[in-house]
Amino acid sequence: MENYLSISTLNDFVFCPYSIYLHNVYMAADEELFHAAPQTQGKASHRAIDAQTYSTKQDIIVGLPVFSNEFGIAGKIDIYKSEEKSLIERKHQLNKIYKGQIYQLWAQYFCMTEMGYWIEKLSFYSISANKTYPVNIPSEDDKKEFAGFILNLRNFDPETEIPINENKCRHCVYCNLCDKTEVENVYS
Repeated sequence: MENYLSISTLNDFVFCPYSIYLHNVYMAADEELFHAAPQTQGKASHRAIDAQTYSTKQDIIVGLPVFSNEFGIAGKIDIYKSEEKSLIERKHQLNKIYKGQIYQLWAQYFCMTEMGYWIEKLSFYSISANKTYPVNIPSEDDKKEFAGFILNLRNFDPETEIPINENKCRHCVYCNLCDKTEVENVYS
């Protein structure tokens, strides 16, 4: 049986493949050792989703486990509004939408459509700004790009050189625990 990739690791892989390794090394440790304000706020923002207390409306599904056999991915969605056929990924704060975040939303979309859900709208919702950012439904070319990305993730060799981007390192919660850089993160 093929191992399913976690949807939550897609953005991490785009950000820095080594961060996935560091996450797995430190995940049993006390989060206070490495979680910075953005991660703490993000986790707090997901409490209503994780606890299934976001809404009592019958047309709103939250925290639904999803999977795709086609892509070998699995995870959970934040919000699906069935009457609007809208899939929403919530973020505490969203100043810019990055490719890894798009891949996460596409992954949720591909999982849900494979599972038989009809989706006409995709968006990110910034809790702090109370603002919705629409995202286009992935085209066939987007689907091919996504499939290539998943293949690259699956074939990634951690023995290869990890490209160091000091700007990304400064914003990585594992920066001070990382043996690949001497940069201090902005949260110290």
